[in-house]
Amino acid sequence: MSAGTGAGGVPGPWGQAPAGRPGADPGALERALRDVAPERYDAYERLLHALADGQVWMLLWHGTPGSPDAQYGNMEISGHGYAPAVTSSEQLTASGWARAHEVISGREIAASLYRTRWGLWLNPHAPGGGVGVPWADLRRIAAGLDRLPAGPLKLSEPQLNAQPFFALLERQAGELRAVRALRRAWVQPAVGEPYLAIGLDLYESSPPVVEAVRALMQRAIAVAPEGLAVSTVAMSDEYDPVALWMRANARPFFDREAGRPPTGPYPPVPPPPYPGQSTPGYAYGTQPPAQGWQQQPQRPWPGYPGR
Repeated sequence: MSAGTGAGGVPGPWGQAPAGRPGADPGALERALRDVAPERYDAYERLLHALADGQVWMLLWHGTPGSPDAQYGNMEISGHGYAPAVTSSEQLTASGWARAHEVISGREIAASLYRTRWGLWLNPHAPGGGVGVPWADLRRIAAGLDRLPAGPLKLSEPQLNAQPFFALLERQAGELRAVRALRRAWVQPAVGEPYLAIGLDLYESSPPVVEAVRALMQRAIAVAPEGLAVSTVAMSDEYDPVALWMRANARPFFDREAGRPPTGPYPPVPPPPYPGQSTPGYAYGTQPPAQGWQQQPQRPWPGYPGR
């Protein structure tokens, strides 16, 4: 990685900046950023792909890259925390940022930020305020954009005529002692087809249990309505938006501990991962940051991802 010690971008003693994917277009991120607009979910997906393959200039509020006291700048938008970044050395100069900065790949910063539930705000100095990427979308970048559904997600109780499928799931779950409970949700991604999500609440996740649950799901899917897409989500995943929604809104349709005091290992459900997700769905961050974003009080940073 490399880092600068000011707006001029003087390299630090940490080696070369991490490049994006070999052959990636260095201008793709800024072109994608210009196309993003409310309800343009296809353009937002292109932005996420460009961010995954590219790199950003992270703005350091304290310290220098690699130093123990290094701290990214941060902003609060609609109650959600974001770390500001710019998309090129030219944008760094345009921002007027006079403190240190760090050049880092999009995948690397995404993997670091989402685990502390911080988003990434691109070019907050730009006309219109730039674009915010919530931590749940950073998680998609880190895990693989094609592996997780594209937001905004619309989540609801399923309205399906699939009683044989659910009955077989319940019966098999009762026979597999590792299953604590099952929940369900209807998921409508912004890009792609809707599907049924089954939330798996397990007492353990050893390889034999995981294989037994996989076989359970395959047998049940054999009697699902034709054309119904079914996916599973681990209820223990504290970062998965579908699992978080189920924990807050979906009653189990199978519950081994029904009638007993709650014994689940889960902490309280955290705030929704996207701005505005008090209702089913979310709005990604296109609202401009507050004026004077460089002077906003800095919230305590949970840790600098030194490499």
